Amino acid sequence: MTDVNASAGFTTDVVVIGGCGRVGLPLGIALASRGLQVTLYDINEAAVNVVNSGTLPFDEEGAAEPLAKAVAEGRLKASTDPASVASAENLVVIVGTPVDEHLNPNIAAVPKAIERCAEYLRDGQLIVLRSTVHPGVTALTEKLIKKLGVNADVAFCPERIAEGKAMTELFELPQIVAARTPEATERAEKLFRNLANQIVVLEPEEAELAKLFTNTWRYIKFAAANQFWMMSNDFGLDFERIRHAIRFQYPRATDMPGAGFAAGPCLLKDTMQLAAFNNNNFVLGHSAMLINEGLPLYVVSKLQERFDLSEMTVGILGMAFKGGSDDIRESLAYKLRKVVMLRAKETLCSDPYVKDDRFVPLDEVLTRADLLIIAAPHPEYRDLQTEIPVADMWGVTNKGVRI
Repeated sequence: MTDVNASAGFTTDVVVIGGCGRVGLPLGIALASRGLQVTLYDINEAAVNVVNSGTLPFDEEGAAEPLAKAVAEGRLKASTDPASVASAENLVVIVGTPVDEHLNPNIAAVPKAIERCAEYLRDGQLIVLRSTVHPGVTALTEKLIKKLGVNADVAFCPERIAEGKAMTELFELPQIVAARTPEATERAEKLFRNLANQIVVLEPEEAELAKLFTNTWRYIKFAAANQFWMMSNDFGLDFERIRHAIRFQYPRATDMPGAGFAAGPCLLKDTMQLAAFNNNNFVLGHSAMLINEGLPLYVVSKLQERFDLSEMTVGILGMAFKGGSDDIRESLAYKLRKVVMLRAKETLCSDPYVKDDRFVPLDEVLTRADLLIIAAPHPEYRDLQTEIPVADMWGVTNKGVRI
């Protein structure tokens, strides 16, 4: 591949735009581990410097060693220079696609990322959109590339990894590839066959919906489980015992999740993108949002029925959006913290993965707190030894999930 690139004037196989983030960096490492020459273009200078030192700027299981090796061998480098975009045949765009304060999608995030380096785009490149996008953004990008006068192919190949499992799933999961022409589809498929054995080909709009449907389906399943948990809890019953009975050697219920905060950078955001796509006619999605986003309020209201929180110091354990992670993006633990602070005498927060000057060590929380709430199911809490009451909707302590 490198020889072909050289003959076409390209010196790099892949440039990942937004390449030092939690999705872009694992992809770059994975491609470099397959022998490709990869540049990570990112506007975050601090992250670029960390990556170029051969160090991960965040936790990602199995990524540290191949990153260090790829950097040391010169197959992977990071840059803040947009001119680096001109060096590669394949550009992969991975930027955040948030919803605004009114829960409307930002359809301009991907085009703006491309416009920032527009002067360095070249004829013959393949531009792959990897971000989760509102349906129509691939077509919008195609129009932008045409308007810029660049003869480049565009494809949409959504990321499908779970954070913390990227270095396994990038190689094991089938890759979805979508483009408007057979030529662009073939080029995108060739790129991702460096990682995956199985490729699923769709039309761009089908692929855009496939990604949104995937995340929304998970969000709705979590909402159903959380609603079941609240029902059980209101009647003094342990939802986890009920769930175990339902799932035990019964294949039609094996996918029923446990209760817990459904948060992070994707699930709510993509559910709202899907709602916007359907003219906000998405009762199921909006209901899921009300259940999942209302869970911190429910937890505190139930605790307030049992305890006089105004006279108590409450410890919140785990501030990341999921267990075993250092990622706090859209974590509902922070919403829980705000609600608790309004009601408790004092609020203490602790997390073994998240660095924050406001947090205190676990030992100090156990010494000072009158009540504990597990907000993220970190494995460190499985053997929690304390006589303090613990609200554990996750069941991480194996003492039931009633609160």
